[in-house]
Amino acid sequence: MNGEAMQSTYDQLTELVEHHLAVIYNEVELSVTYQTFAQDLLTTMGFKKDVLITPPLRHHNNWTQEDAVLITYGDSIESPGEKPLTTLYTFLNESCAKNLNSVHILPFFPYSSDDGFSVIDYSSVNEALGDWEDIKRIATDFRLMSDVVINHCSSRSAWFDNFIKGEGPGSDFFYTASPDEDLSNVVRPRTSPLLRETETAKGIEHVWCTFSHDQVDFDFRNPKVLETFVSIIRQYLDNGVRLFRLDAVAFLWKKLGTPCINLEQTHEVVRLLRTLIEHAQPDVIIITETNIPNRENLAYLGNANEAHAIYNFSLPPLLVNTLITGDCHYLKSWLMSMPPAQNGTTYFNFIASHDGIGLRPAEGLLEDEELTVLVNTMQNFGGRISWRASEHGQQKAYEINIALYDALQGTTKGTDKWGFQRFMCAHAIMLGLEGIPGIYIHSLLATGNDYERVKNTSHNRAINRHKWQYAELQKQLASPYSQHQRVLKAMGELLTIRRQQVAFHPNATQFTLQLGSKVFGFWRQSIDRRQSIFCISNICDEIQEIHLSDINLVGTDEWIDLMTQQPIYAADSFIELAPYQTMWISNLPKR
Repeated sequence: MNGEAMQSTYDQLTELVEHHLAVIYNEVELSVTYQTFAQDLLTTMGFKKDVLITPPLRHHNNWTQEDAVLITYGDSIESPGEKPLTTLYTFLNESCAKNLNSVHILPFFPYSSDDGFSVIDYSSVNEALGDWEDIKRIATDFRLMSDVVINHCSSRSAWFDNFIKGEGPGSDFFYTASPDEDLSNVVRPRTSPLLRETETAKGIEHVWCTFSHDQVDFDFRNPKVLETFVSIIRQYLDNGVRLFRLDAVAFLWKKLGTPCINLEQTHEVVRLLRTLIEHAQPDVIIITETNIPNRENLAYLGNANEAHAIYNFSLPPLLVNTLITGDCHYLKSWLMSMPPAQNGTTYFNFIASHDGIGLRPAEGLLEDEELTVLVNTMQNFGGRISWRASEHGQQKAYEINIALYDALQGTTKGTDKWGFQRFMCAHAIMLGLEGIPGIYIHSLLATGNDYERVKNTSHNRAINRHKWQYAELQKQLASPYSQHQRVLKAMGELLTIRRQQVAFHPNATQFTLQLGSKVFGFWRQSIDRRQSIFCISNICDEIQEIHLSDINLVGTDEWIDLMTQQPIYAADSFIELAPYQTMWISNLPKR
């Protein structure tokens, strides 16, 4: 490419960034022109007029069926005298490398609370975990996902200290409002007061705190805030990050008199970040973390120009509800309503995470009675409930805090002998669905509720944030009698099968099957139409018969259950599913 062509590409990118800025700051008076601001951002990102810029391919999928993500804290596994990131690297290579090619290390920066999500310093690695060299080493062997905690930072950050002093970097980074304003429309994920009274050099200020008073919200009306985060993203790219999780991004833009969630400016900020990131590194994936009702969540895919992937937040509550009630009605209805993701976008599927099972994404999908039964059952299994303030000031269940292995130890009738089978059934369903799967480390290891951590931290979410001593974990994984060894082995087998099937590509076709309320099924078909897989799960504790005519297997093909390698004959009248058994019925390649 000659200099003239490179200049043209740079100019086109500048124009595109200008357009984003014009939408974001339409109601904000800036001290510089959009063109100058755009060029500042391009410089911060490392673009130069005389250096080749490769425009990203539109509607290109940066993923295949071989992709699967492990979600973990940097110190979920520890060894005495060793940096936790070193221990994690060893565990990843010893236990995960065959079947999990990506890892999401939850915030690994210095922090003051919320297990990492109150970031003190975005530019350094928490010394208690390791350093940037440890991060880069992991990023060399695995696709690395990092959080960009973009809505707020710690009240103990240097930026907030400068805000209190009224001078220095960050002194104008934070959103303030008057307690006299009508803030009743603001959507809240917590019950704590929205505004934090703070004494500053300029007098009393009331700082906006969406989540907690240690998590102070940024004011993105200030362009320096946006430029700072572009600089942070550049640093993460340079250190090997290839998947960006935009934490709590739905709350980013505030405007008084509105719900202050999912505003158009927020969507445009995501579009801008995507434009900058994918021109700098075309294989990067941006994932928005928006724990909100399903329809609002879907909007973050935009027109294949916002997030590459969205967290499929409705899946965990619906799937757990299905397996404890033995009725897939609600799960099936939801799946039928989910639009196929355009090429260049996909879903990020998970059923457990460092947070709990969010209930807002189930609003409008589960009836209130179902939600009540779900909450009560989880409490019976040792779970805790976190609450939020509703629009009318009432307390509503916001999330269930429980380890998934314990969440599936029984049904609404109580605990039973099918816990392991139910747990694996949940993962077989999740792994078969359209999208990229994410598996939380404590699901991979079948870790149970950690009541001691709840007691020690006084935080409900700590129940599913156990810290393993590596020596003890290795002992458990070496024992054929432990649930940890049993689940890790079974999960590995599922992942091995999955990654070999082109019909499990995240963008392969998906149709929901109608097999009654006790059997949940869907059909996947590869992009080239050559492979079909019928994913059929018995979601109750009784044997179920399925008439093959209801699945409509093509009679000219040979069929096999990928789980057992047993042939399935289209001429047979029915198949039998044991409690919580899943079949992945696939056609064999033509000889």
